[in-house]
Amino acid sequence: MKRIFYVVAASLFLCLHTIQAGTVETLLSQFVQQPTTDHANRFFKELLKLEFVDEPVSFTSSTPADSLRQQVFYWAGEWFYDQQQYRQAEQYALKALPLYHVEDQKADCLNLLAITYIRLSDHANAAKYAKLCYALDEKSGDADRISSSLNTLSAIYMGANQPREAEKYVLKGIEMAEKANNPGRMAVLQAMASEVYHAMGDDQKALPHIERAYEIDSLAGQEGRMMVRLAQKASVLLGLHDYRQAEQVLGRVIPFFRKVGDRQSLAISQNKMGMALLSQHREAEAVSYYREAAESFSQMGDIYNEVHARRGLYESLWKTDPDAAKAELDRFNDLKDSIYSVTTAESLARYNAEFGNDWLQVENHAERQARQRAIVIGVVIALLLAALTAAVWIVMRRRNRKQSRINEQLSTDIEQLREKYRELNIHYEDILKATQEAKTAPQPETQLSDADRSFIEQTVNIINELMSRGQVDAATVAERLCMSPFQFRQRMTTLTGETPQTFIQNIRMTRACHLLARHLELSVSEIAQLCAYNDTPNFTRAFKKAIGSTPTEYREQKQHS
Repeated sequence: MKRIFYVVAASLFLCLHTIQAGTVETLLSQFVQQPTTDHANRFFKELLKLEFVDEPVSFTSSTPADSLRQQVFYWAGEWFYDQQQYRQAEQYALKALPLYHVEDQKADCLNLLAITYIRLSDHANAAKYAKLCYALDEKSGDADRISSSLNTLSAIYMGANQPREAEKYVLKGIEMAEKANNPGRMAVLQAMASEVYHAMGDDQKALPHIERAYEIDSLAGQEGRMMVRLAQKASVLLGLHDYRQAEQVLGRVIPFFRKVGDRQSLAISQNKMGMALLSQHREAEAVSYYREAAESFSQMGDIYNEVHARRGLYESLWKTDPDAAKAELDRFNDLKDSIYSVTTAESLARYNAEFGNDWLQVENHAERQARQRAIVIGVVIALLLAALTAAVWIVMRRRNRKQSRINEQLSTDIEQLREKYRELNIHYEDILKATQEAKTAPQPETQLSDADRSFIEQTVNIINELMSRGQVDAATVAERLCMSPFQFRQRMTTLTGETPQTFIQNIRMTRACHLLARHLELSVSEIAQLCAYNDTPNFTRAFKKAIGSTPTEYREQKQHS
């Protein structure tokens, strides 16, 4: 009976929420068609009624039309962001931005755009607007606003899978939040620090940060934020392999997020619950959590999190429904490719950035120069049109030369990166030797004919190529060899005594051992990606199972041997 009551209550809540959202959108549509003072006041009156704004906002007939549009468009963007309709939030924030002339208010709009693009996994645009916002906040000297901008920059680097860069910003943000004496901001930054260290594979360091964030929100009586912190704590518990406790925590937060209608937090928590169940070999239970999460992320346009949900679905369905699993794998690959192009561009752009004397200062200086040039050009326009033409030609020539230098440098960097990782194409003899050394167990000698050796070498090359693309499996290798999965399995087992899956796993572990021992500049998460693991905890578990120690322990052993 209780369950029926909760279902009915949840349905009524969602219905009321939809009606309220519809009213706001109707009033907004009326303003867009006729941007009058009356329509603007009706729009803000509805936001006040919904407690979305803290105090009444009203305009008089003397209010300039641009001011009306600026305020309505900005708050429309905030409303759609809160409703997790990120494309609409982007649309209205972009409309509002050129109407701002006061820097503090403009910074708020820039920040809204930055966090919206984070949700849309568009890290390039997120960084663009976050940097502009940070420049204005730093100029203001307001420690609280600076800490907010630093938190946004940390989130962007986390979205671009660069936690070491994010660490610099979040630690500076914590310092500024302490200076501002803002407990709420401190809780957010402590939680971000926990996510950063979790992404770096250091969950022992992540745990006290998230517990501190929960403590702050608990003292403030912020139930919603407390539940978000618990969901973030579940990630750390998963990283520490405490799957039972993670399941218990998520079992507490998921009903709460469903009740209050927080789709984003609900879907993220469902992803984590799927992982907790999958790690306990409870695949059938994990499917429903991953599936609902994937559908929610797809509707919200959250590609980054949908990738993880699709991968979880693939792993959960593989044993019971291979056809459905294959469909999820195809979807995963499509989404992953779209993210990879953005992340790669961000990585190259930030390759040599250093915090404190980096691209933020360079770009601020460039902006000041650009404004000075604009003033000069304005004077020239007033004096002589011909001089303007000449000035524009000079500016364009300089810009083209600068762009050419940038393109040449990027080409050099890309070639260096390619050269750096060419040595990762490991041959079969190295695989046998390295696997034997890593497992400290003898391997049987294998006598191979030339044809068999050629087959093995071709297989190894294909596996290395697929690993470099971030996804490798026996079916794809068989397809590349123009063999059926059955034929591939039969021949591989005959030649090596191993199944294709075991053979592939040996190569992945060999590559991991090679990178951990010889490339100390790479983090564990970066090595996981180079070995076709998109999730660092999964890589750590697989490595420990195969080698007998964690990646960090193995690296330390090699350094001291």
